[in-house]
Amino acid sequence: MGEGQCKLTVLFEDPFWIGVFERIENGMLSVAKVTFGAEPKDYEVYEFILKHYYDLQFSPAVATVVKEAKQNPKRIQRDIKKSLLQTGIGTKSQQALKLQQEQNKQERKVRSRERKLAEAERLFELKKQKKKEKHRGR
Repeated sequence: MGEGQCKLTVLFEDPFWIGVFERIENGMLSVAKVTFGAEPKDYEVYEFILKHYYDLQFSPAVATVVKEAKQNPKRIQRDIKKSLLQTGIGTKSQQALKLQQEQNKQERKVRSRERKLAEAERLFELKKQKKKEKHRGR
């Protein structure tokens, strides 16, 4: 079983606060987006992760480059501080989110088409039944 990394970025995307979960497993990046609404407190984010992480629907995996180099702890702290000052998410994550959005759009179209066909069939059957009742031996 390979090692994986998971990263959560909480940012303000007008008018809501959102969280972007980035998961890297076996060199493949998948992303999930969560809308928090009002600005979440640290304990609320932690509680959300504990309760709902396995319910998240991650996007289809996108190939990415994984850097595996040992770093100095002070360098890691500086990088974390720098990433906190930056807003937004990586382009690979955006691509993965867009891919998930397109996939959901296709599924929605299929369900909508099936619903329309079922409704048309029901109306046709109703029309046939009314026509049959009209001509019942009279």
